[in-house]
Amino acid sequence: MPVSALDSIGPAFQHTRQQLLQPFRISQWAKLALVGFLAGELTSGGCSTSFNVPTHSTPTGSDRLLALPQLPPLNPALYAALIASVIVAVVVLWVLFIYVSSVMRFVLFDSVIAKYCEIRQSWHRRQGPGMRLFGWEIAVSLCTFALLGIVIGIPLAVAFAAGWFKNSGAHLALLILFGMFLFLVAAGVVLIALLVHVFTKDFVVPQMALEEISALQGWRRLLPMIKAQKGSYAGYVGMKFLMTLGAAVMVGIVSTIVIIVMLIPVGGIGAAIVLGGKAVGLTWNLYTITLAVVAGAILLLLVLYAISFVSVPTIVFFPAYSLYFFASRYPALHAVLYPAPPPEVPPIAPALPPAPEPIG
Repeated sequence: MPVSALDSIGPAFQHTRQQLLQPFRISQWAKLALVGFLAGELTSGGCSTSFNVPTHSTPTGSDRLLALPQLPPLNPALYAALIASVIVAVVVLWVLFIYVSSVMRFVLFDSVIAKYCEIRQSWHRRQGPGMRLFGWEIAVSLCTFALLGIVIGIPLAVAFAAGWFKNSGAHLALLILFGMFLFLVAAGVVLIALLVHVFTKDFVVPQMALEEISALQGWRRLLPMIKAQKGSYAGYVGMKFLMTLGAAVMVGIVSTIVIIVMLIPVGGIGAAIVLGGKAVGLTWNLYTITLAVVAGAILLLLVLYAISFVSVPTIVFFPAYSLYFFASRYPALHAVLYPAPPPEVPPIAPALPPAPEPIG
């Protein structure tokens, strides 16, 4: 009988407790933090910081090192080349992250199933399904961007051709309604894309991991299941949304404490470096700016890894939750989660001692 979304919480909690605490292994937490971060399973609370920079003061003393340099004017061709380079770099990094995330999704699946994380072996073994998932993710992303461009770009072009933006005061109410309409349509597209992503990683990836099929084949199997049990899958989405919100709040609180603890010594080291640089007469130039950017990137990665480390319980729980929900609907996964006990071998009767020789 299919297990409900509510009944899947208990087995998922028990699975998480056994994998992380029985026994507790710091090396496993460290590996799962890396796998969860690269697989895109990280859940954390948002935080923002702002800095007020005075604009009418002359840098003196210790502010000399902190003052931004006056860069020489650049010609438009160089600006265009820099912008093109940044765009290409962002696209390359985005594609690379999707590829790594696709393979790591199967590494996380193996880690949760086996209750043990082994990155190297699983990474090499999962290249095939990882590449198939990578192609699917790229296709879905491109379709999402194209659909957003259509549903937003075409109405904007129509409004611009109608002259709504030239005389905005006369069309203020219409522009407000138009903006609300565009927002709702764009939000609908993003919501559909998000549901496709969640269902892919929760219900299609297990099929790809256990059978040599593509993501499209997995979706062809999944859609009839969803149509047959709309209420159960809707309950799963709602329950996961609520648990994700709760987990985000808890992880956000712990992550904030961890970040503050980390930044206290980092701030002291940074202040010492600034004062030391000021003492030797350093100023902002190409080398010091590059060094600051590299140091900031390293610090950001350390902070993200720390957040991922405290998120390890959620990194294990949510995949386990989806697996226990889907196992009762997918026999191959059920057989992996609940393996049949080995057949009992009947005991071998002990050999009887030889009969004594007759006397006489």
